[in-house]
Amino acid sequence: MQIANPQGAHKTARRLSLTSAPLMPIVKIEVCRSRPVEQVSALIEAVYQAQLIAFKLPEDDKQIRYVEHRPEYFPVPPGKTENYTFVEFQIFPGRSLDAKRNLYQGIVSRFGELGIQPSDIIIVLHEPSLENWGIRGLPASEVDLGFNLNV
Repeated sequence: MQIANPQGAHKTARRLSLTSAPLMPIVKIEVCRSRPVEQVSALIEAVYQAQLIAFKLPEDDKQIRYVEHRPEYFPVPPGKTENYTFVEFQIFPGRSLDAKRNLYQGIVSRFGELGIQPSDIIIVLHEPSLENWGIRGLPASEVDLGFNLNV
């Protein structure tokens, strides 16, 4: 494939390697009550460990945000308690249903150890196509991600 540069010369396109870039997934944990910092750290670590195992990710792949809403801005759905926890993932496509099951079970099990019941946990995965991820100025479909998505 030929790509024109701003000066009009052409160069051959090649896949960019991501060996030193942070990898995916990007995770957001949302809750409707305040927790001590130790519990917040434990929730983040629970998600981190579950995704490492389920998706066979390299270590150091931690892009997890914890968002605490004031209760009046995050109503608890019917049948849920004040421990209602919403976990949302943005992931590259390609993971198998078994890998996703392992992720769900890993999070629910680890959150259970922290006192959160399975009925209070909702996990949603979003899988935008690789063309919809911009990494270092390129679509992820043109980047060597450095890890296998087909797990």
